[in-house]
Amino acid sequence: MAEKKAYPLRISAEVLDALQRWSNDELRSMNAQIEYVLRDALRKAGRIPKQADLKQADLKQADLKQDDPKQDKDKKESK
Repeated sequence: MAEKKAYPLRISAEVLDALQRWSNDELRSMNAQIEYVLRDALRKAGRIPKQADLKQADLKQADLKQDDPKQDKDKKESK
């Protein structure tokens, strides 16, 4: 999972109320809803890879770790 960073956000009461209603409808926390909306906008604008691309990158990273002989040695030593 990516590192989370705190960021103070000034937002109008009207937008905040609308986001709260939306997050309640989606059964998400307000914070999760804000992140969802931002990620969706970034994906649509081509600013971050699509979710499928991210999953593919995660799989490749996992494969690289799996093929690392040093990690195999570390696993054996920790048992």
